Amino acid sequence: MSTPTPLLQVEDLKKHFAVPSGPFRPRNWLRAVDGVSFDIARGETLSLVGESGCGKSTVGRTILRLLPPTSGRLTLDGQRIDTLPQSQMRLLRKRMQVVFQDPFSSLNPRMTVRGILADPMINFGLVRSRAEIDARVATLLDKVRLPADAARRYPHEFSGGQRQRISIARALAPGADLIVCDEAVSALDVSVKAQIVNLLSDLQAELGLALLFISHDLAIVEHMTHRVAVMYLGKIVEIADRRTLFSRPRHPYTRALLSAVPVPDPKAKRQRIVLTGDVPSPLNPPSGCAFHTRCPYAFDRCRVEGPALRPRASGQLAACHLDDLPPV
Repeated sequence: MSTPTPLLQVEDLKKHFAVPSGPFRPRNWLRAVDGVSFDIARGETLSLVGESGCGKSTVGRTILRLLPPTSGRLTLDGQRIDTLPQSQMRLLRKRMQVVFQDPFSSLNPRMTVRGILADPMINFGLVRSRAEIDARVATLLDKVRLPADAARRYPHEFSGGQRQRISIARALAPGADLIVCDEAVSALDVSVKAQIVNLLSDLQAELGLALLFISHDLAIVEHMTHRVAVMYLGKIVEIADRRTLFSRPRHPYTRALLSAVPVPDPKAKRQRIVLTGDVPSPLNPPSGCAFHTRCPYAFDRCRVEGPALRPRASGQLAACHLDDLPPV
């Protein structure tokens, strides 16, 4: 799916948070994102998966410049955005939008749907008259499969799935090229999840959108994504296309994650890989490979040398010193 010039390029992105310390203690840093690199092409969905607290949402918010990056390089359509001042960054925000996890708290309860959708159009100077606003609002509602009379109603009058459709329409309102979906379906019922995922896929095919889909729901990811990036403790440990990753993971952490995905067939059996120990703190990550404290295949080299994210014969990238995983 990648092209020679991706829409978004993320290179060695880091986001560290200063942790308050006492007068006699040195300042410490929480390494939420610690050297992440990937790219997303137009019309492609890249899913970012991993356990809660691994840094997925921080990656999305840093890409959008809702959080300033500590270091690294962010490029949107050939233009560096990590060093842009806020005055110039504002002009690019219409091309980069976000759909948050909770549609109720991310929508202004005092505004009608018309006002919510008109706000970004007015903010970026995309409309000149009330008639033009009404026409574009009606078009957006049609795209997300909501009735035209929804424009006159308030967020509390809709279900969770309908509110998420409004959030998607708001992201489309300024004409975004890239949409970051930050756990956009995790708060919804199973049937509604499928509807929202299908809607996103249809909009992507129609508009050529690039999607960064942040999720911990691997069943949804397997259904809708083109490529998957797996995060652990602020780092990407594996990147592969969907079929390759789900059929032959190359990192022990990815294998453990996939073993936890429920199997629809009650007669089917899958060996569950249970990881021992707790996830280390990003305040004090382990030396060497960050996963070696829980990895069943760790050896001496893993404890002293952090593995690079390197290509494998099957085409994916994996950060593991083993060339291939032993059979389960």
